[in-house]
Amino acid sequence: MPTQATVEAFIATVVSGQHAEAIKRFYALTATMQENHHPPRVGRDVLVARERAALARHGDVFTHPVDFFAIEGDRVAIHWVFEFTRLSGKTMRIDELAHQRWEGEKIMEERFFYDPVATLAD
Repeated sequence: MPTQATVEAFIATVVSGQHAEAIKRFYALTATMQENHHPPRVGRDVLVARERAALARHGDVFTHPVDFFAIEGDRVAIHWVFEFTRLSGKTMRIDELAHQRWEGEKIMEERFFYDPVATLAD
């Protein structure tokens, strides 16, 4: 079960724009990450590489300050809002809910829920 301080540190790392660093620091080696109903990606190194590749496809990513998160035992829910500026200059806004299962101070499973239509904006 994560402490509130750990979850807050995780959130602060993401909000500061250190997305790949947050994965390296707070996810377990065998962590999984799943978007909506897509198959989960497995392994922290895979997750970091995928995050870096996604960031490289955009000119900028702005993470809004988190307005809500909840911790219940080993489960954490976080409301994220991201604004991606594509290389074309157009902006894509993703309003997402993340549901995580932690083991101790590391994320083992994470699933994101968001409107996939938002990712088509370009």
